[in-house]
Amino acid sequence: MLRACLKTAGGLAFILCALTASATTVQLKDKAAVTGKILAEKHDQIIVDIGYTVLVIPRSQIVKLLSDDVLPSKTALATPAPTAAMTPDLHRFFYNSLANAKDRTVRELVSELGAAVVQVRTPSGLGSGFLINEDGFLMTNFHVTEGETQISIEVYQERNGELERKNYKQIRIVALNKFADLALLKIEDKDAPKFVHVMLGESADLAVGDRVFAIGSPLGLERTVTEGIVSTKTRQFQGDLYLQTTAQINPGNSGGPLFNMRGEVIGVTNMKITFGEGLGFAIPVENVKFFLDHRDSYAYDNDNPSNPYRYLEPPSRTKKTAE
Repeated sequence: MLRACLKTAGGLAFILCALTASATTVQLKDKAAVTGKILAEKHDQIIVDIGYTVLVIPRSQIVKLLSDDVLPSKTALATPAPTAAMTPDLHRFFYNSLANAKDRTVRELVSELGAAVVQVRTPSGLGSGFLINEDGFLMTNFHVTEGETQISIEVYQERNGELERKNYKQIRIVALNKFADLALLKIEDKDAPKFVHVMLGESADLAVGDRVFAIGSPLGLERTVTEGIVSTKTRQFQGDLYLQTTAQINPGNSGGPLFNMRGEVIGVTNMKITFGEGLGFAIPVENVKFFLDHRDSYAYDNDNPSNPYRYLEPPSRTKKTAE
């Protein structure tokens, strides 16, 4: 609904505000819609001016945002949603699950989604990742690719009951956010097929005690599945909130998906407490969606080694010299 212009990077805030000056229609889960001007957008809510009042709308209630230039007719808005298991958002290039998705067993979900989870290799180590669309875009952690430009992706697919692996070496870094520990990559090998991909859910729909499972490559052991529950949804570290889970997370799991029992990604695994067991943590999927929606603000220029960040020394105090 709300196209936020406050939650942006640096001077780009002004550009986004200019783009969102026109009316935006917010479609809600209950099939209602609100049209107005977006004032601000945060990772968990958006704020929209509808003329006579200002509404604060939780992201968990939003299906999609439609601006004036892509707004379909009223007839189209009234058309029932498709019955497919997943549907692309018009403003995004990832997939959100439909509300009627049902719980299934870990065995069923791993068989269906395992091929969407990949291993990310660099000269200095390895991690995990997951494909967000059929065109080869994938998510992982920033710290998995930090300081690296030579990256390869190993994709696993089951054929005739056997695990078949394919290695892709033409990998482009699309966007990076060091502070959110997120990285967006793309497989660009000429022989790359259409990939199996995941759906993104809502961590806001989780409750403490809900079952979850992770797929990744801990210690290089590809396609390892671990299951657990959500221990807490609001574990705070250095000002950021994380999902805490009893699903085992180890080095090599970083960047991999944490799934709910509907097969939706609800977090990105990125750390654990080394001196304890069952103390794993994941970045909430709402942070991932915000990063993807604003990926141009975090774009990486492969031709400029100074990107994506260049930190300048703060100005020093003027020293007075005796005359």
